[in-house]
Amino acid sequence: MFTLLDPHVHTVASGHAYSTLKDYIEQAKEINLKAFAITEHGYKMPGSCGEIYFRNLKTLPKFVDDIRIYKGIELNILDTEGTVDLADRFLARLEVVIASLHTACIPQGTVDENTIAIINTMKNPNIKIIGHPGDVLYPINIEKVVKAASDMGKVLEINNASLKPESHRKDVNSIKEIIRLCKEYNVPMTLGSDAHFYKHLGDFTFAIELLEEFNISDDLILNTNIELFERVLEIK
Repeated sequence: MFTLLDPHVHTVASGHAYSTLKDYIEQAKEINLKAFAITEHGYKMPGSCGEIYFRNLKTLPKFVDDIRIYKGIELNILDTEGTVDLADRFLARLEVVIASLHTACIPQGTVDENTIAIINTMKNPNIKIIGHPGDVLYPINIEKVVKAASDMGKVLEINNASLKPESHRKDVNSIKEIIRLCKEYNVPMTLGSDAHFYKHLGDFTFAIELLEEFNISDDLILNTNIELFERVLEIK
């Protein structure tokens, strides 16, 4: 599978990542990646960016050395109502908006609580991608989440970092079920490196291994087609 972009990347601005934007641009050129999204955590993540950071992303150019840089965020889901940590008026200015469950920001809930939190989050029209579903720390009713994504036109992420041997989120069986049901319900997916160090940019090794088990067509994997990615996420 040939991937052109990475929609989930963290720089030092997130407070617990270790590379700069310049590091990522240089790495993208090195590995022939055409685009990536800077998706720092919302402000409820300890050490991460304040509101002013996301308001000022307009200062970044669209392209640096022919690398497309999408302006984004990884929001923290804060409760079962789907509350997130940046106001809609600012989210509307961003190009790649991911929302995820993180232990630093919301207690681990029951299957029903986690499922409701994600589905309510998807109701926000500014949120396009649900980050790392299938997290062992936040079990969900997978079919309900995938069906809701289908109904609301959302994208589910297959998070490569979650599949690494050292990951505390690793739940291979749940992620396989997400892939299977995304294929059944025709729900688009993104592969996210969730890079916190520049050498991990564009690394989807473990995610692709799982996808190959299910013979997923490229039109369901948005990383393979920049025009499709921008159309589905409504990036202008």
